[in-house]
Amino acid sequence: MKKIKTKHWSEIKSNDSWALFKIMSEFVEGYETLSAIGPCISIFGSARTQEDDPVYQLTIDIAEAIAAAGYGIISGGGPGIMEAANRGAQKAEGTSVGLNIVLPFEQDSNPYIDRDKLINFQYFFVRKVMFVKYAQGFVVMPGGVGTLDELFEAYTLIQTNKVNKFPIILVGRSYWSGLIDWIKNTVLKEKNISPEDLDLFELVDTLDEVMDCLNRFYTKDNYKPNF
Repeated sequence: MKKIKTKHWSEIKSNDSWALFKIMSEFVEGYETLSAIGPCISIFGSARTQEDDPVYQLTIDIAEAIAAAGYGIISGGGPGIMEAANRGAQKAEGTSVGLNIVLPFEQDSNPYIDRDKLINFQYFFVRKVMFVKYAQGFVVMPGGVGTLDELFEAYTLIQTNKVNKFPIILVGRSYWSGLIDWIKNTVLKEKNISPEDLDLFELVDTLDEVMDCLNRFYTKDNYKPNF
């Protein structure tokens, strides 16, 4: 058996210790920037959605309506649905926040983010904290692995009472129904969740339904950070 060199592990320990300062700096920048903005809605979805896709235009319309209602818009800062969300916010002259992630081959931030509200993150887990902490709701458009990660992060935190409950709105019945059916017919059937866990999200198709969900949840101005 090959013996592990002590020097190798000491170097790892040193690198990990220095990484803590970078992690702390990302938390500090995120908290200081977002705490001054006020109530926001986080909008998620695929970075691959093109401008000529109807879902792209629907996202613009949803973000515009939400911003016109007085909320800021938080997106992942990149292209596709994220760009559409920021574009809708700017169209309504609302607050447009971008939490961009630094990746090897992507992603550049989109041009519709308020320049003083663009934050670049190295760490996904820090970025996800910012999505949740200052959001008064999640609007989840069709997306891939990253969107699913963000959706289930919020779902888990609410289900375990780690954060205050806020609306999770899945837009696109035809897109999300297969996932919801699996949760109902397999996860719930196997008793791995409780029936009330199915009430933690809403499935909609239209802009009016999104706004109705938000308006029903926030009957009073009881906005505050989620933890």
